Amino acid sequence: MTMAGGGNVPSNDVALRASMGIDAVRVALATAMILLVPLAGMQFAHGVQWTGVDFAVAAVLLATAGWTCLRTGRRVARLVLWQRVAVIGVLALVFAALWVELAVGVLFNFGS
Repeated sequence: MTMAGGGNVPSNDVALRASMGIDAVRVALATAMILLVPLAGMQFAHGVQWTGVDFAVAAVLLATAGWTCLRTGRRVARLVLWQRVAVIGVLALVFAALWVELAVGVLFNFGS
């Protein structure tokens, strides 16, 4: 394999591409499993009323958060444990803030 500049692709790049494919499958499966919870809730409770747009937005948000956490986790693997936990924790807080904002509109009244 050669790069656009004509140089050889490092062997490290092949491993990175393989791990990205596995990560995509993991994120897709985790997203689908999490979205089964509101789908099941809609079958048994009248309080859960999601539309297709709700599922699509949740899927994009969950997949983006999962992908970001996995890729960031690999990039900060050389850091001390507390630093890794802090970085992933900040990402999780941003995800939670977006989720809450879209669900109930705490700050900007987006979403419901």
